[in-house]
Amino acid sequence: MIHLDRVSKSFKHKGHRKYIVENVSFSIPRGRSLGLLGRNGAGKSTLLRMIAGIAYPDSGKVIRQARVSWPLGFAGSLHGALTGEQNVRFIARIYNQPTEALVAYVEEFAELGRAFRMPVSTYSSGMRARLAFGVSMSVKFDYYLIDEITAVGDTNFKNKCKDVFHNKLADSDIIMVSHSVKTIREYCQAGVVLENGKLTYFENIEEAIAVHENNMKS
Repeated sequence: MIHLDRVSKSFKHKGHRKYIVENVSFSIPRGRSLGLLGRNGAGKSTLLRMIAGIAYPDSGKVIRQARVSWPLGFAGSLHGALTGEQNVRFIARIYNQPTEALVAYVEEFAELGRAFRMPVSTYSSGMRARLAFGVSMSVKFDYYLIDEITAVGDTNFKNKCKDVFHNKLADSDIIMVSHSVKTIREYCQAGVVLENGKLTYFENIEEAIAVHENNMKS
């Protein structure tokens, strides 16, 4: 389970303080994948990074009683000065995973060839996405956080990504941010709408989508 305990996060915007979340207490149980919906600029990505532990609330705390991934669409999960291989070795140590097995898995999966042993700073955005996705899939998480992940590569590589991701979801859940309602429907059973610093949970993803779309009209 992931629990937000009286969490607040805000920033200054045009001389006023804008709250992403304000004194929110909310629990995300296991067993249902969750779509996170909200307007552009509502703070969905920031909320996802707080859940991951790579951004911090102004007050309150996020309690993780499960293994939670970094956001799959978050470029900051890779260190540009390190090679692809060195990034994998570093992550293996952090998550106490068998290093050589992870290196072999990601090298084969990402299909980067010699670039796997070159600095990530030299990679194109597509190469970084391949490496980040491969690393994410190499570690077992209870929750996978998805932030507008974009499919890259040829059709075969995209299909490979989709297949391995669906296999992971057999015993893991996702928390997903996406502007694509089709993608949200494909992966999520429940939904949360972020509006004016408040979170509203819906057991049925269609109810969450309907409320979000109504908000977008106002």
